[in-house]
Amino acid sequence: MSTNFVRVSLGRRLAALSVDWLACYFIVAASAGGLGSMDPNSAWSILALFFAEISIFSALQGASLGHRIFGIRIVRFADGGAISPIQALIRSALLVSVIFAITFDENGRGMHERFSGSVLTRT
Repeated sequence: MSTNFVRVSLGRRLAALSVDWLACYFIVAASAGGLGSMDPNSAWSILALFFAEISIFSALQGASLGHRIFGIRIVRFADGGAISPIQALIRSALLVSVIFAITFDENGRGMHERFSGSVLTRT
């Protein structure tokens, strides 16, 4: 590793993830006409919106809404540069599968980050 990254705590990661998930939840709820009007199968809509949100914002800005709020960003592990759209898609696809997001390596990176060549760091 040629660049030193400021490690992001698990709490900060979970808080950012929660903000992103809740934002998507409320968007789907609002489009359904409110919380009481949501279809029981709307979880798939929330997951699809969550995937789109983190993929697009990660590729374009290097951070999702939750990342921005909690002062973290996604960079390439190799050199600290901006991640590519392909890296953002790989990272997002593995993140929504959950198992890759809860398994960490010796650098504190989730497997979704390891396989995509990315890392979360403080801004």
